[in-house]
Amino acid sequence: MMADKTTPKVVVVGSCMTDLISYTPRLPQPGETLHGHKFSVGFGGKGANQCVAATRLGANAAMVAMVGDDLFGQNYLENLKSNNVDISFVGVSKEAATGVAPIVVDDAGENCIIIVAGANLKLTSFDVERVEDVIKDASVLVCQGEITPAATLTALKLARSHKVKTLMNAAPADPFLDAAIIEHSDIFCVNESEAEVLTKVKVKTKKDVEQAAESLLQQGCKSVIITLGGDGAVYSSAEGHTHIAAEKVAPVDTTGAGDAFVGALAYYLAYHSHLVMGEMLQRSCQVATASVLTPGTQTSYPTRDQLPSHLFS
Repeated sequence: MMADKTTPKVVVVGSCMTDLISYTPRLPQPGETLHGHKFSVGFGGKGANQCVAATRLGANAAMVAMVGDDLFGQNYLENLKSNNVDISFVGVSKEAATGVAPIVVDDAGENCIIIVAGANLKLTSFDVERVEDVIKDASVLVCQGEITPAATLTALKLARSHKVKTLMNAAPADPFLDAAIIEHSDIFCVNESEAEVLTKVKVKTKKDVEQAAESLLQQGCKSVIITLGGDGAVYSSAEGHTHIAAEKVAPVDTTGAGDAFVGALAYYLAYHSHLVMGEMLQRSCQVATASVLTPGTQTSYPTRDQLPSHLFS
């Protein structure tokens, strides 16, 4: 059966977190209490962030996730709907609370985050198997490391069986990550610190980045992206390494910038598949750069009309 225009082309199997954000002059030292100057509650979780980033650019996207039967969960469903995300496949668990992420952001825009996964860990392989039809009709499946590895691997295997491109963002890093997750990833995306955890390569130089990428390729994924924050990203495959520069800016808040990049890449993979990977990554870097100029996580993600038109040609 042909997929119609209402069929999600981007499917994200992942997490929903309520962000509890404190703004302070600097990040606290161990045992130290600091006065903050602002507090806000926002919507996060790497999966939902990436899904919203994609829809902001115009993607038809669906979220496969689990929230708690609580106020945070109800608010999250409303947030996804308001961002034009298909929530038909988001479950509500009575066994755990909606996931939360307390975040501290300093005046330089740097952050530290604690995640309490809650209901995210109640999303099972069986739940994922029940949405095989929506995965089958997608162009891209996106996964991360904030739900159970079993549910993630089930999603990746289903997508691979239907020749749907798989984009795995292995964050947060798990030193014991199931090798099968890497093997079922068409694109395996991590940042420098996550690459270090997974490869034991200290990523300090351009050569280190390429060495870490080679190590991941040898573990079975088809291609690797290592994001480098303000320094852009490196794309690696059997054909070699491509370095993509990012525009230099003074960040206001870097929270969720990596997710803006992954969500943008999912959009380009689904809707601009004619572009070479280097061009997709250049455009994704521009979306991520735009996101760090505004406070917040999902609220910082640019919409299509806030970006240069050449990004969509």
